[in-house]
Amino acid sequence: MTGAFFGASVIAYPLVRLLGRNAFFFLALVPLAGLLWSLSTVSEIFGPAAQPLVENLDWLPELGLAGIFRLDVLSWIMTLLVTGVGALVFVYCARYFPPDEPGLARFAGIFMAFAGMMYGLVVADELLMLYLFWEGTTVFSYLLIGHSQSRRRSRQAALQALIVTTAGGLAMLVGMVLLITATGTGQISTLVDRAQSGMDTGGVIVSAVILILVGAISKSALMPFHFWLPGAMAAPTPVSAYLHAAAMVKAGIYLVLRLAPGYNNIPGWSEVLLTLGLLTMFIGGWQALKQTDLKLLLAFGTVSQLGFLTTMASFGTPDITKAALGLLIAHALFKSCLFLCVGIIDHRAGTRDLTKLSGGWKAFPVVAVCATIAAASMAGLPPLLGFAAKEAAYSTLLSSPDKASVIGFIGIMIGSILTVAYSARFVWGAFSTKPGVDDIARRDEKLTLVVSPLILTALTLALGPGVGLLDGYFSAWTSGLPAVAEGDGHYHLALWHGLEPALAFTAVTIAAGLALFIFRRPFAKVQATLPSGLDFHELYRMLIGWMEALALWVTARTQRGSLPFYQGVVYLVLVAGVGLAIISNDTWNITFRLWDTPLDLIVAAVLVIVAIGATRAKKRFTAVVVTGISGYAMVAYFAFVGAPDLALTQVLVETITIVVFVLVLRRLPARIGESTGRLTPAWRAIIGGAVGITVMLVVLIAAGVRVADPISVDFGELAYELGHGTNIVNVTLVDIRAWDTMGEISVLVAAGTGIAGLIFVRGREGHLHRFERKKDGTEAAGRIRFQPVAEDVVDLHHTGRGEGLSQKRASWLIAGRTLAPRNRSIILEVTARLIFHAVIVFSVYLLFAGHNDPGGGFAGGLVAGLALVVRYLAGGKYELAEAAPFTPSGMLGTGLTTAILTVIGGWIWGDTVFDAVYLEGDLPLLGHLSFGTSTFFDIGVYLIVVGLMLDILRSLGAEVDLHQERDEAALTNRIHDNVNFSENMGATAEHRAVSEIIDRVNELDVDNGAEGGRL
Repeated sequence: MTGAFFGASVIAYPLVRLLGRNAFFFLALVPLAGLLWSLSTVSEIFGPAAQPLVENLDWLPELGLAGIFRLDVLSWIMTLLVTGVGALVFVYCARYFPPDEPGLARFAGIFMAFAGMMYGLVVADELLMLYLFWEGTTVFSYLLIGHSQSRRRSRQAALQALIVTTAGGLAMLVGMVLLITATGTGQISTLVDRAQSGMDTGGVIVSAVILILVGAISKSALMPFHFWLPGAMAAPTPVSAYLHAAAMVKAGIYLVLRLAPGYNNIPGWSEVLLTLGLLTMFIGGWQALKQTDLKLLLAFGTVSQLGFLTTMASFGTPDITKAALGLLIAHALFKSCLFLCVGIIDHRAGTRDLTKLSGGWKAFPVVAVCATIAAASMAGLPPLLGFAAKEAAYSTLLSSPDKASVIGFIGIMIGSILTVAYSARFVWGAFSTKPGVDDIARRDEKLTLVVSPLILTALTLALGPGVGLLDGYFSAWTSGLPAVAEGDGHYHLALWHGLEPALAFTAVTIAAGLALFIFRRPFAKVQATLPSGLDFHELYRMLIGWMEALALWVTARTQRGSLPFYQGVVYLVLVAGVGLAIISNDTWNITFRLWDTPLDLIVAAVLVIVAIGATRAKKRFTAVVVTGISGYAMVAYFAFVGAPDLALTQVLVETITIVVFVLVLRRLPARIGESTGRLTPAWRAIIGGAVGITVMLVVLIAAGVRVADPISVDFGELAYELGHGTNIVNVTLVDIRAWDTMGEISVLVAAGTGIAGLIFVRGREGHLHRFERKKDGTEAAGRIRFQPVAEDVVDLHHTGRGEGLSQKRASWLIAGRTLAPRNRSIILEVTARLIFHAVIVFSVYLLFAGHNDPGGGFAGGLVAGLALVVRYLAGGKYELAEAAPFTPSGMLGTGLTTAILTVIGGWIWGDTVFDAVYLEGDLPLLGHLSFGTSTFFDIGVYLIVVGLMLDILRSLGAEVDLHQERDEAALTNRIHDNVNFSENMGATAEHRAVSEIIDRVNELDVDNGAEGGRL
């Protein structure tokens, strides 16, 4: 089912684009299918031979990492909430959002992905797998809360929720790693069983569990992290109804329920959860009574109820846990119903301010009935599910003899009084008729919008008298929990237990809460006179402010914009750190071997000469070329030692590097200026020499102290036997060490995106401007309007045939119509046209031949990139658009997606990720062929490299061209305004004059490169 959610999230975007908001009806079928599947497993989970359903997907067996999914009673209960409420919220979305809602398709995909993450979280039985889903809900909730991107409040609330929950998640990750390291297993069910039997004790276990609880506390918005939840009400109402009532905030409660049977007796467990739970319940209720925004009232009420749930879940005993499960179900039903009703009220009335709402009973009676019943369940009024669950909490706490239960009972009763008061305040504020306030106009209530609240209300009503049905399912979970007192485990949920103390305390709670509401004005005055206490939201803002100030202070002193300074810091740290380690080590064991063949001496001599030449170069272009020679010298060395793949890759990388340097140098002075820093050339030489000596010693020492065999000893056999290839380098990249390659291509994608982000500061268009052609071959109006540069036809031999010839003749490239003659090279245009397609075919050959011969996806992508470079150099940015009519981001995304799908596919056609399948057979003409799924991974690498090259050419090439054209245009305007051209000097002559001036300016240098220099 987890895969079904993620699959639906992929198709959600095109589906919404096709069907509009009606697509939510179809998307609701996915969580509905999950609900039906969970219900279909009742006989297996609760039958006579009940056993959890377990599915084990190996991730990295060698490291003991696996994806273990386990559907037991607790997970089954949570899946009902995730899928059931999720389906209703999706139906609600179909009419909540207007047809023209911006970003609705994106919202649908993210919402479905969040549901998948939540579903995976509650069925994961491995700590690290649970953490992946945990953080997935954090990321997707950030995107959902910030759905209204144009609203600053939404962006700030989303960022606040992300920072708080991620901070808690990082603490949780540390705790999980500690727990796995200390116990030797990450399987949650095994860990709980071991803890129950007393096998895992000690300070490390206690520290690990407390750190895990930090993550649970932050996710479930307990004090002091509670402030992010009210802020998250900036999200659309369906998000609040799902994430903040039935799904995300329940993740922390679920984790406490999951771990409590094993770890509830460790030091700090009860003290932390009981204290924070009761404080959160009280703070949330107190703040809810101050709110005038209905959604904020419910938000603080949710905070209060989460504290209530955490307090009950922390005990881990059978009876109290049963009451906690009842509260969990009741809260999900009534709170999601209330949020959905508030969304309808906001739509109809245009406000959520309870001081401006009047006549709600008449305006929307169906919504009023649903919300009133849900609020009554929240207050614990009979005969609703909330009443049965709250009375169960009172009864189980009163029957427990320990001190924690007594404290918990007192705190929960006080918090419940506040709950009754703000529940009454909600109903009064939303639906009562207020004097002096205009009544809301009545409009018809659409069934598609109110059907979800109606179903939730019906369940709240039905499960009150039918709470005994839930008791049977809950008992299947609580029967395995350790009892702490005689008789523990015999409590049963029921609507009527007779006249007992719990019923009396429930009556007192309801009466006190109603009295508090009736005397709300005096109570509000009391609230206003009392100090507000510590404002955790303001404290958060202060901490963020201090961190930003610290970051600015550090950045101002380290990021000076001076490349020599950055290099100097790196070099000095390298020499000081590594150098001291070398000096302090007495066992160097250096064995000198000056060369393998005499050819090595030639390469070494070239490297020394070009190194000296690079340091002596006065012009930037010279330094680049000389430095490039050192790269080509390494190509020769790789060829000498029999490494054709390395040689091929090096020559391609070196060529592209030089091209990139040249593109950048267009915007820099030709000469390298004199240093204005404090370091003299002598000091620079000393630092450079020290770095060189340090690196040389590291290499010599590392080669001399090796005691183990290299890991590559078996690569030849592995490549041939398992990878079905004879090119060890390529098979290593796409199969043996594919994880390394996955990380490297991720870096390439980040690099391409970073380059574009630095150059395209204000925005990044999807496509370069192209010329559209009509059927007759002439240019049509496309994305850009321009005046083609005409080619003059000159009659050199005075034959008279030059007259009347068309000035728009066919050209080899589009450069003939986009570049001025002075910027064109006919030889380069003809050559580019002739070799481009051949080079592309050659790159594809390298891609598929790389498994057995030199090549592969990386080399093939570089060759294709060089083909694009040639087209760009020959024809400029418009020619690049013709050669590559696709976006770099599309290529990068397609390549990375292809690689990731290949990784995940290993689970489908193999045993683990990256597991490849090879098909062999004989084909006519082609002969014997062997094709492996790892080829798809190599195709992904190929696409990413091509996308990176295109991003570089677009950014450092086409975009810099555009900047240069703007500068030339600005200079032209200035000269035109300040220079008086003669009347017989036409536009062409003026353009030539300006071009000559620009050419002369480009040849000038800044005076010595000094600060404040002039042309």
